[in-house]
Amino acid sequence: MFKNVTLYRLQPGWAPTIDEMEAALDAARFSPCGATQDKSFGWIEPRGQAHGPLVESVNGQRILRFMIETKAVPGAVVRKKAQEAADHIEATTGRKPGKKETKALREDALLALLPQAFARQSQVWVWIDLENGWLVTDAGSQGKNDEIISALVRAFDGLALALLNTAMTPQTAMTQWLMAESSDEWPQGISVERECELKSHDEEKSVVKFTRHHLLTDEVRKHITEGKLPSRLALSWEGRIGFVMTESMQLKKVSFLEGVFDDRPAGSDEDPFDTDVALSTGELRQMIPALIEALGGELSPDTVTAASQSAAANAAPGSRPVGSGTVTVGKAAVPEAATADDTPPF
Repeated sequence: MFKNVTLYRLQPGWAPTIDEMEAALDAARFSPCGATQDKSFGWIEPRGQAHGPLVESVNGQRILRFMIETKAVPGAVVRKKAQEAADHIEATTGRKPGKKETKALREDALLALLPQAFARQSQVWVWIDLENGWLVTDAGSQGKNDEIISALVRAFDGLALALLNTAMTPQTAMTQWLMAESSDEWPQGISVERECELKSHDEEKSVVKFTRHHLLTDEVRKHITEGKLPSRLALSWEGRIGFVMTESMQLKKVSFLEGVFDDRPAGSDEDPFDTDVALSTGELRQMIPALIEALGGELSPDTVTAASQSAAANAAPGSRPVGSGTVTVGKAAVPEAATADDTPPF
């Protein structure tokens, strides 16, 4: 169910009922793109049942599903159609369209071609754990995360989110784990697997990727001592969940390992949706605190604010403090956007 995990901290006090959430999301149900519409998004039924509820609760965990539909026309096709219109104008009037008119011709060409374009749909799971104060999205890129957070802010009054901050940055932790002489130095329950990406921050921006490669080696340590720091690292937790952690603490390529779903009741009449949600969220609810502890524990909002103010005070003129922060959008505080990343981890 969850292939990616981006974790947000819900600010205390937000605890709507299921009915309140249902009413809020119903006003933003998904409807497909119109003939001349290039993008549409909204909320759909998590179980996939038409006209069903938009909020599902399984073992106290609330599950939502967000749909994004886009229609794209190749730029070359749009330019060709616009050029044909421009050539016709020049042939019939003797004048060549100017820049403003050429732009309008391209817009008209796009509108004319959109009804013929194929629609592409992508769905993103959203998991709300009110007990732990988390909101988790399954989005694989920052762009999709931004769209989902904006949609949630518009739907729910009083919703405020902040990026979860840890005492140690993911990059610092990944560096320590790769520099370890043996696996005994890794945090309890966390294991380094066989993929990573190292990047330098000099002018050359060098990148080294290791795939299906043992990582506790002098070769990897040499790259790190030369200034190439980990931006992605494959990890596993207790041999039950595998994932790739990024320097912004996004978890990608999340997979539940062999044996995790053995507890699924065989031949049961129970809806597999309920079982999948219960098992996947149950495992993640154990893994996420272990990962946070491996990163030195979560910083309180007051600590984060003080650290940000201190960094800003000590920063050189014109520079910007490094680290995660929050920015207010509408009624909610949401993470400061990282660089959009729609590419696969490896």
